[in-house]
Amino acid sequence: MEKLLLLLSLLFLPMAATVMAQQKDKPAYRLFTKEGKAVDYGNMLATLQKAQVVLFGEQHNDPIAHWLQLEVAKDLHQAHQGKFAIGAEMFEADVQLVINEYLAGQVPESNFEQEARPWPNYKTDYKPVVLFAKEQKVPVVATNVPRRYAAMVAGGGLAALGNVSGIGKAFFAPLPVVVDTELPGYKNMLSMFGSSTHGTTKAENIVQAQALKDATMAHFIGQQVQAGNRMLHLNGAYHSDNFEGIGWYLKQAQIKADVLTITTVLQDDLNKLEKEHQQKADFIVVVPSSMTRTF
Repeated sequence: MEKLLLLLSLLFLPMAATVMAQQKDKPAYRLFTKEGKAVDYGNMLATLQKAQVVLFGEQHNDPIAHWLQLEVAKDLHQAHQGKFAIGAEMFEADVQLVINEYLAGQVPESNFEQEARPWPNYKTDYKPVVLFAKEQKVPVVATNVPRRYAAMVAGGGLAALGNVSGIGKAFFAPLPVVVDTELPGYKNMLSMFGSSTHGTTKAENIVQAQALKDATMAHFIGQQVQAGNRMLHLNGAYHSDNFEGIGWYLKQAQIKADVLTITTVLQDDLNKLEKEHQQKADFIVVVPSSMTRTF
């Protein structure tokens, strides 16, 4: 009997050690499908490779999301060499020439970083992706509307764009831009801003500015699809969560493309996907709530 107990203890000891090790493990992220099923990076990548457009929604100050964006860019480039581009909300459409010149090695980095108007966190969060694109000769597409036009809409609605010159209109989605304020994302914005402003007009204008950004990003993504390129697009999660925003405008423009989405969320527990985050995207990157931020 004593020998049997000793044998059983020896058998269960490795299992107990494994459980304890897992409890002490501190993963930087976990991946889930929209249904909440755990998935590994390799299986996610195999699915992403089939898509023409991957919208990677980030929290702008999340280092894990930025690192994964770089890894996905590398792997999709390897899968689609010669027919792959990276799009970025972080660059406005009127700096495309500067980006092209920098990627071609025609202008020094100092000029690029000054004239391309990169976000304040460019050096820590987006520069690695741009440097990768430069080294591998991958096009980087500036997809966001120039902020001056977004500000015009936030102040006076989409009607304010009517007097913009033809040259200026090339930097945002073709007018008229239809805004469906019944979409949950926009509806939530209306509720949020409507409660803190005088009347609803200001809130409506802010939603229209958001919609202009979504429509413009979809417009430039669509151009890449029509040119036969696959695209990884980097954007704030709110622009693609719940299959709205950019994805909705791609459908309205009748861009026939297989689109997959990724979003990034914070949770205390990484063992399961919380219900509120299910169905937000095709794949959900769950990062610990305690993760350090880049700003």
